[in-house]
Amino acid sequence: MGIATNSTDKYQTCIDECNRCAQACHECFKACLNEPDVNTRKNCISILVECAQMCQMSSSLMSMDGKFVKEHCKLCANICEKCAAECDMFKDEHCTKCATECYACIDECEKMPGM
Repeated sequence: MGIATNSTDKYQTCIDECNRCAQACHECFKACLNEPDVNTRKNCISILVECAQMCQMSSSLMSMDGKFVKEHCKLCANICEKCAAECDMFKDEHCTKCATECYACIDECEKMPGM
């Protein structure tokens, strides 16, 4: 499933889920900025950016079969958990969908060998 090699096939499902989660976080970030209660969403908006960045970093490190993949994925799961909890506080569709992607990412990161 790798693009240039098959050395990262073992991570492909997690790479894909991290990319989906990052995209969901970016989309939710933009949508939250346009909500009328934006001031009550400051913590959510902040963690959305952090979560997206962490997911992107984890995906990149898995793509290069980096030495600290397990550690990054563990931290990624922790940040996704916080992000999902923040999104769960809001009942609009974009936050609900984002939380769902965060939970899926947590599940995949926790399947990492040695976790």
